[in-house]
Amino acid sequence: MSKVALIRCESYDYDAVKSAVKRGLDLIGGPHRFAAPNEKILLKPNLLSADPPERCSTTHPSVFKAVAEIFMEAGITNLSYGDSPGIHKPITAARKNGIEKAANELGIKLADFLEGKEVFFENAIQNKKFIIANGVLESDGIISLPKLKTHGFARMTGCVKNQFGCIPGPLKGEFHVRIPSIIDFSKMLVDLNVYLKPRLFVMDGIIAMEGNGPRGGTPRKINAILLSEDPIALDATVCRMINLNPEFVPTIVFGKEAGLGTYDENEIEILGDDIQSFITYDFDVRREPVKPFKPGGAIQFFRNFIVPKPYILKNKCIKCGVCVNACPVKPKAVDWHNGNKKEPPTYIYKRCIRCYCCQELCPESAIHLKVPFIRKFFYNPK
Repeated sequence: MSKVALIRCESYDYDAVKSAVKRGLDLIGGPHRFAAPNEKILLKPNLLSADPPERCSTTHPSVFKAVAEIFMEAGITNLSYGDSPGIHKPITAARKNGIEKAANELGIKLADFLEGKEVFFENAIQNKKFIIANGVLESDGIISLPKLKTHGFARMTGCVKNQFGCIPGPLKGEFHVRIPSIIDFSKMLVDLNVYLKPRLFVMDGIIAMEGNGPRGGTPRKINAILLSEDPIALDATVCRMINLNPEFVPTIVFGKEAGLGTYDENEIEILGDDIQSFITYDFDVRREPVKPFKPGGAIQFFRNFIVPKPYILKNKCIKCGVCVNACPVKPKAVDWHNGNKKEPPTYIYKRCIRCYCCQELCPESAIHLKVPFIRKFFYNPK
């Protein structure tokens, strides 16, 4: 049985968060189950971008500090932290989010997530080569601190996807270009997790993000902290809490196949609080499979007319250019194609690979996803 500790925590008050994390950690074995005092442990929060914690796009500093302090009190003091944001430097995101302050209070240093080294993974199912941040490679083990959020590309972003930040920032865009299929992209994320083998996952679900996530969505109270050494079991448990079929999240399906864990309910033991008290049936998330058709032939040719496409809400766009900079294809799919930067950027959809990097990183939630009407002729939920 995979064990998932599900702990109620109704605010980011530090004492409440620390008490919840300690209770959950004790239920699954305590700090020494996951690290020894002489080891160098990396804390890997979700620092998508330089946003304040109340925006709920990043791991809250109270959760980060609670995990760090509990491990330090257990004598595991050689800690570092880091992530590779999509559009800002790691230190900029950590400072804006409040994690830098929490880390400084405990004497924890920021690891190197700007540069990396090439590694090979022969047992991969999709991707045998990665460039991993130096700060990750220099650690003995990883404690992953994901945030509960929706995601336009992958339905939800949780434990498995959090490790994508172990790849230095500019290189992440290359993966979207090389692997535009969400199915293959999910296999790559699973390969990354199998290679890195994080020892523990502590998810911040106190206030989650629903809707237009992972940056432009709406905060939603879930009042939960979840802990497990099984990322698939934890992500699947979160799916059930937000009324989403775990089999609609490909990282969960392929993660089980790769041996990362299990999503079967009868193979998961929930410890702590009753999951029924957390289920949010109206949580705003796309409840459909990510692969609505089999590629090939005419359907592959018309892919861009079927797959949801990003579009800009002109009344919300501030013409900052974040979407343009985030677009990984060359020439750009979204750009000021007419040269007029006083107007919102526009799309050339035949170039768009539907990676949704523009939507993911838009600071104003001005980019949404539109499901084409013609899609219903190709999508059969059965």
